[in-house]
Amino acid sequence: MLKKFDNLPDCSPILKADLFSALPAGDREIIAAHSGFLQLRKDSILFSPGEQAKHFFYLVEGCVRVIKNGPDEKEDVVARFAPGDVIGDFDFARSAAYDACAVAEEDSALIMFPSYGCTMEQLTLEIPHTVSKILLSAIQMITVRIKSTRMILMENLSWMQELHRKAYEDPGTGLWKQSFLSDEINRILEEPTALILLKPDRFKDLVDSRGHSAGDEAMVHIALILKNMARWLGRGWPLRFKSNETGLLINKCNSSEALVLAQALHESVAGINPVPAADNAAEFHFTGTVIWGVWPADEKTWDDFLDGSSTLLLESWKAGGDRVVHYTGGTDCSIK
Repeated sequence: MLKKFDNLPDCSPILKADLFSALPAGDREIIAAHSGFLQLRKDSILFSPGEQAKHFFYLVEGCVRVIKNGPDEKEDVVARFAPGDVIGDFDFARSAAYDACAVAEEDSALIMFPSYGCTMEQLTLEIPHTVSKILLSAIQMITVRIKSTRMILMENLSWMQELHRKAYEDPGTGLWKQSFLSDEINRILEEPTALILLKPDRFKDLVDSRGHSAGDEAMVHIALILKNMARWLGRGWPLRFKSNETGLLINKCNSSEALVLAQALHESVAGINPVPAADNAAEFHFTGTVIWGVWPADEKTWDDFLDGSSTLLLESWKAGGDRVVHYTGGTDCSIK
């Protein structure tokens, strides 16, 4: 509930807002005279999503939180405002609709411009020269904030790239998660793109006989092979799919190059040092099932290409594994 707050007549603190700070003293006095105090009770809503920003607020005392969802839903807190903060001036300057909900965390006192019951349309008729200066100041404020945001983004580009990488990085291997492929494929896909999938053979036997730590160590070795191949190529993304399935996505890669890379991956997995014999477990030698194909030469649609390659990988692995198979859209999958 919003109520008029009559005990604090001085509205000048709102002039600290960027929108007013550079205006002439006479206009600032007029603006202060057309501002008013409000009392916002705890858990009361200051504004809601979709509501037109016809006022903005300077918080004198209390605390206000801005959330993406309504107070009756699971809250996603965007920001918290303390005394001295301005709330909603950017939305007001753009004549935009709020895209979040502002709620008082405790009893709060605010200064509002225009004052309670007043609108900018009414002020335009009453004080047109001051309103025109406010509008000009709004344009300048918007421009400065856009430039500042762009500068912050540029200054923190490396940090943002690292954050992006961490969001998509598989913690166990450092490979890109499958979610990266799902989210970014439209951006990174270009003709021709090769997909090489790998599933280690008899992996369950390794884990059952030597424990999960042996399986984790094996996945680290496989990940290192995939990363080194991508580094050597100077392009591509080493990926981890479900469970122990991994792969390489390589842009600008034709069929002849993809075959060479698939065979190299197969040989590299076989070259991982065997796990020594221990207790009742025999020495474990690594082999892998490798599927390769090139989009769009082997399948016109990317989703069909990915699904078909994954299906062939599982079928070839179940058939005995330790092979390199070319996926050709399900028409002629020959062992190479």
